[in-house]
Amino acid sequence: MTAASRRQFLGLFGGLAALGLHQAQANGRAGLRFGPTTGFTPETVTARARNLAVSAYVPPPSVSTAWRNLSYDTFRGIWYDTRQALYRDHPSSVQAEFFVAGLFFRHKIGLHAVEGGQSREVQFDLANFDTTDTFPDLPAEGTGFAGFRVLGETEAQGRFQEYAVFQGASYFRAIGRGQAYGISSRGLALNTAGSGPEEFPIFREFWIEAAAPDASAVTIHALLDSPSVAGAYRFDIRKGDVTEMTVSARLFPRAQLNSVGIGSGTSMFLFNNINHFRFDDFREAVHDSDGLLMLNGMGETIWRPLNNPKNIETSIFVDSAPRGFGLMQRARKPGDYNDLSAHYDRRPSLWVEPLGDWGKGAVMLIEIPTDKEINDNIVAFWRPQSPLFAGTEYQFDYRLHWCATAPVEGAVAPVIATRTGARVFEDGRLFTVDYAPHPALGDDPARIEARVSTSRGAISSPIVQHNPATGGMRLDFTLKGDPNETELRAELWRDGRPAAEVWLNRWISR
Repeated sequence: MTAASRRQFLGLFGGLAALGLHQAQANGRAGLRFGPTTGFTPETVTARARNLAVSAYVPPPSVSTAWRNLSYDTFRGIWYDTRQALYRDHPSSVQAEFFVAGLFFRHKIGLHAVEGGQSREVQFDLANFDTTDTFPDLPAEGTGFAGFRVLGETEAQGRFQEYAVFQGASYFRAIGRGQAYGISSRGLALNTAGSGPEEFPIFREFWIEAAAPDASAVTIHALLDSPSVAGAYRFDIRKGDVTEMTVSARLFPRAQLNSVGIGSGTSMFLFNNINHFRFDDFREAVHDSDGLLMLNGMGETIWRPLNNPKNIETSIFVDSAPRGFGLMQRARKPGDYNDLSAHYDRRPSLWVEPLGDWGKGAVMLIEIPTDKEINDNIVAFWRPQSPLFAGTEYQFDYRLHWCATAPVEGAVAPVIATRTGARVFEDGRLFTVDYAPHPALGDDPARIEARVSTSRGAISSPIVQHNPATGGMRLDFTLKGDPNETELRAELWRDGRPAAEVWLNRWISR
């Protein structure tokens, strides 16, 4: 799947009697219909995944050609009737609305409602969707469910608003209170930037649990499947200013997996002040994320500004027992973008917090060239050092924070801007790194030691100065020798201790 198609399909996100599950009729429609009751526990999904892994892969049912061939604009002309939302007429603190399959979403998936240890399948009914007058009359049997969105009382009591979406392969997105959708995650990345074609596992079934009336969290189970692996996922989603997802993933490889991505984030970076010269655009910046933040197993806090390269670039940050990583959106003022409609200042950061020891591996960052903001061109994830072998069970637990700032920020001064340009009166390239005000830096630049290094070329004249515009400090240095490609590293120390995030950057002159 190309970067362009990723962004396009993500852009479409946008009792029942004895069970206690009941869906009332609305507007003369029959309402939701359900299959027979079956017992359910979290092990139900695990057993399904384990059984799938020892069988040949069979993809979910495909939608018909007519539904696949809809245009993007036409497909936007069908949407779910909110009056038919799952748990709408039920004392649950969560509701769910569904998406129809078609266009980019070419497989029908299964959806189930769970309450009191009992599950019932939600049966697809095209009558529960509304359309524009120009939407074609297509047969209901040619389509089915493609995913769903989760709604809760995030802003005001009695008003249910969307805060999470599961749709397309194993992709999903979430927002905290007051945020706008941007970065997405996925259940598993396979062979991303690997030697062979990328594989996209599918969440082929979901189980959505009813939540207590005053609950702030909802539990969702998912069955993952692909030619190479099956998996059982549990998402405990807690809404709020920060939406937290505690994820438990149990994987059952069908084949040896040499290139696995855990905690994957997919985002967009077009330009900011480091590469604005390449774009004829009135705005100051265009991006869903502007940097990769890492807290490695040694306790170093590392900031890597994102780039929009001319060729695909892969960066590998080797680590052991990582404490966290994620794609961050640090520019938070509307004036940072000068865009009154896209609301990039409200896009969430996504911090991945491993639960337990993930062992040896690497944080991977893939940067893909793009000339349009509709393309998701940034991917970051954890890759275990050792392959995952067929016939063996693996478990990865982690917590996703859809947030404005990562929970680990604050111990040292964060990087807030990176700029570069040719020197005017001497050879070389000037780099400036701005840091936010922070007690670790103090207010006397003379007490700060700058440690700057490069893998090629030479570093000249590192200087730390107070920046009156930000109230923090600025590091200036010059890269000499004009290397075509080099890895840069800068650290600020004060009184024998790190005072700021470690700044890393890959400079490519070609």
